[in-house]
Amino acid sequence: MLLAINSNNTNVKFALYDGDREVGSWRIGTDTKRTADEYAIWLIQLMALKGKQPSDVTECLIASVVPDTLYNLRQLCRTYFGHDALVYGEAPVKKGTVAKVDSPEEVGADRLVNTVAAHHFYGGPAIVVDFGTATTFDVVDADGNYCGGVIAPGINLSIEALRMAAALLPRVAVRRPDKVIGSNTVGCFESGIFWGYISLIEGLVARIRNEFGQPMKVIATGGLVPVFADATDIFDILDQDLTMKGMVIVNRLNRQA
Repeated sequence: MLLAINSNNTNVKFALYDGDREVGSWRIGTDTKRTADEYAIWLIQLMALKGKQPSDVTECLIASVVPDTLYNLRQLCRTYFGHDALVYGEAPVKKGTVAKVDSPEEVGADRLVNTVAAHHFYGGPAIVVDFGTATTFDVVDADGNYCGGVIAPGINLSIEALRMAAALLPRVAVRRPDKVIGSNTVGCFESGIFWGYISLIEGLVARIRNEFGQPMKVIATGGLVPVFADATDIFDILDQDLTMKGMVIVNRLNRQA
């Protein structure tokens, strides 16, 4: 079985795959000081609840945009699962896509893995909208190349930044308000966050399509997809597991030799 590990700025996600079938997935908050032993205590117990043991893992693949987590994740794979992990972005690991941008080495591993998955499962051209710490818009051409995109602040980050700068604003949840025009402070804040974000998504997708000059399907992924999916018809495909499914494709590409 493949243990796929995706280390992002907010969470580290672990998913166990038997072929293309996900057996289990688990998230833990990203902490650069967390040791391999701490990961193991947490993860092995959760795997056991699914009836899986460390010996069931035969391959490990790590994709990370947080370099300081990489050492301990490598140690986790080596010490507790008995395998040296492939690390996406490190030579000679094949990426499965070509980044046609000014500085290919700067593109986050998650964005490239999303490109691989989007093209493999849904074809192109496409725009992948990923709701994470940042909300990213990634452009995939018909041949599966990564062609750049947009990085916008994630919605939770936007909420916290506004609260820190405005003393009287309360803490609010991300939810669809009943009305666009708020009649109190909370309602105004909720509307600005939610509908402002919907407008950002729709506006950027329209501008990307216009600039790219070809019909493009829009694929939404990330944990907040359900919050926004019913409020706009901009998304053609909803796939919350796109990144992890892309890691399965990348692992298979690199293990075939």
